[in-house]
Amino acid sequence: MAFNICIVGLGLIGGSLARGLKMNGFSGKIYGVDNNPHHRTIAMYRGLADEFLSLDEAVERSEIIILCAPVDANCQMLPGILDKISGTGKVVADMGSTKADIAAVSADHPARGRYVSAHPMAGTEHSGPAAAVDRLYNDKVAIICDPERSDEDALGLFVALLQSLNMRILYMNSTEHDVHVAYVSHISHITSFALALCVLDKEKDAKNIMSLAAGGFESTVRLSKSNGETWAPIFIGNSGPILEVIDTYIEKMNLFKSYISKGDGVALRELMRSANEIGSILK
Repeated sequence: MAFNICIVGLGLIGGSLARGLKMNGFSGKIYGVDNNPHHRTIAMYRGLADEFLSLDEAVERSEIIILCAPVDANCQMLPGILDKISGTGKVVADMGSTKADIAAVSADHPARGRYVSAHPMAGTEHSGPAAAVDRLYNDKVAIICDPERSDEDALGLFVALLQSLNMRILYMNSTEHDVHVAYVSHISHITSFALALCVLDKEKDAKNIMSLAAGGFESTVRLSKSNGETWAPIFIGNSGPILEVIDTYIEKMNLFKSYISKGDGVALRELMRSANEIGSILK
């Protein structure tokens, strides 16, 4: 691939995208756009982009513009970028983890066909350009939302780029996507944040937390290290499905509370046996 790419936001997602492309033989220019001067300095030091430009300059010089900023920022930028690329062969895509809001802001734009809505199912609890890694996307799923709304050439070009990272492609509509990720991704982060707050509230001695934390606690609370600047807009943007999931989660927690308070070991074991069935799906 020899065309030029603009990556807006060079944190974990955007920075790892840049590293993955270079590792997999991408020969075009990668232009970086990031409003955080500290992030720009780290990204420059790590060589995440060939050149850092303003958004307008980067859009002008690039064939593909990829939005890797927080989801609310992506929503704000997309209409203006579509204005700039209207009537051209340029493509703009976003890599955000919620889709209903960005689908709404782009739905009636005359250049909607030049936009591809994507969500790579990849990430870590770390953030910023220092967290960027080479193979974040390797053998991961990339969800393309509302593919029928994108022009065939725009969709084909961006899918080819994702496949160059060894990603597998799955297609969904935006509403279906947001419901699914609420259950399999967003609730995991919320429960991890809540567990961390619970422990910090009840255990005031940091030495006890460090001494007693075993593998189960560490793996469960790992996501609580995630950046609130990234996740607050996700939770708000996907509030409908997330609130339904939280209600279901509270219902299950109340079952555990009820059986434990009654000393009902039979019911507890049955509840946990039902939960064990997830293992047959995730093996």
